[in-house]
Amino acid sequence: MQAFGLVDCNNFYVSCERVFRPDLEGKPVVILSNNDGCCVARSNEAKALGIGMAEPFFKVRHFVDSHGLVALSSNYALYGDMSAMVMSILADHAPGTEVYSIDESFLDLSGMDCVGDMTSWCRELRETMRRWTGIPVSIGVARTKTLAKLANRLAKKSPKTDGVLDLAGHPEWLTAALRRTNVGDIWGIGKQWAGICNLAGHRTAWDLSQAEDGWVRKTMGAVGLRTVMELRGTPVNDLETVPDARQTCCVSRSFGDTVDSFADVRDAIVTFASRASEKVRRDGLVAGAAHVFMQTDRFRRDQAQNSASTTVRLCPPTASTPLVVNAAIKGLTAMWSDGFRWRKAGIILLDLVRPEDVPRDLFAPPPNVRAEKLMAALDDANAKFGRGAVMFGLAAPDAAWKMKQGSVTPSWTTRWEDIPIARLGQPSSDRPAAQARMPRGPPSP
Repeated sequence: MQAFGLVDCNNFYVSCERVFRPDLEGKPVVILSNNDGCCVARSNEAKALGIGMAEPFFKVRHFVDSHGLVALSSNYALYGDMSAMVMSILADHAPGTEVYSIDESFLDLSGMDCVGDMTSWCRELRETMRRWTGIPVSIGVARTKTLAKLANRLAKKSPKTDGVLDLAGHPEWLTAALRRTNVGDIWGIGKQWAGICNLAGHRTAWDLSQAEDGWVRKTMGAVGLRTVMELRGTPVNDLETVPDARQTCCVSRSFGDTVDSFADVRDAIVTFASRASEKVRRDGLVAGAAHVFMQTDRFRRDQAQNSASTTVRLCPPTASTPLVVNAAIKGLTAMWSDGFRWRKAGIILLDLVRPEDVPRDLFAPPPNVRAEKLMAALDDANAKFGRGAVMFGLAAPDAAWKMKQGSVTPSWTTRWEDIPIARLGQPSSDRPAAQARMPRGPPSP
């Protein structure tokens, strides 16, 4: 029987912090976006306080004193590493996996009749994940990916499911699950389509699954019809085990403070260009153009507003950091305007292709083997000693454009100096909270 599973980490960013900070269990916790601006992740306790997704932190700051709200800066190094652990475990347990996001993965569960009761198998997987990583997950199983997403949502919200809902093995539950799901909560149905469906009387997933194909195709197109077919239990979307080739690479950031100095913006652009070049080289690609942009703070109506962008061609296409940096500085110089306070800048590398796919040009200079070796040495050094160990440009540690992270936690799993220390025999009352629990990890072979 064909079946898909969707494993979703519960409150992932918060759960990652709680693995190394068990003192945060039971407390309202929010994780803040870049520059500690908005709440991008919330614990269940924080949600119960009415804190919405992307809520500006200044609006909920009063909960810190009134309800003990804990606000932490985003620690992306930790979240990325914990995600890699989770995905590795899932890959070991399922015949095929599709990493859908940093905290979600689809599983191919077809042909796993040998496990017997799928619900029991999923519960065992949840326990394994919690024991080896400390991350709680919810699992939904169904005949299609859209229904698996729907089952996962109900598994997360309904205490009766205990985090697992198998609609493939229990088709008698499917109608009730569809009726309990608002049409706007269906995977792939955005606000615009949800409004159209509601006007047509299709308010639940069950209503939409019973809609006429002609109406669906006319109103929502072929993509909408595929979604409806999946709601009916007809698999249309296959597992995507090989990600699509990257065509662009963007590195941008809002500044910690607005800046009006060309030197400050240039330093930021150089840093972003270096990072983008590194990402493109890691994927074995080269870029044909560099698009540089910058913006003022649109929320500061008391300041002059402006936005600027320009594209510089890279001939021949390259991923060499010096060449990309030079192109980025050239673009910044061409579009610079005095008299503005800039809030955000970035670079997008365009027209990404593999070097062997670059069209041959008889007039192009020969490949610079020396530069390629230099970039390989640069990447090796950063891989060995940490990102940024060797880099182009030099910006002050307290530069105004650098991101604010006033409450960032240590990189528990990616920096030697931050790895927690376990001491045998230390009284529990004297043990630091951050060292009280460690994920056990998989057993040695």
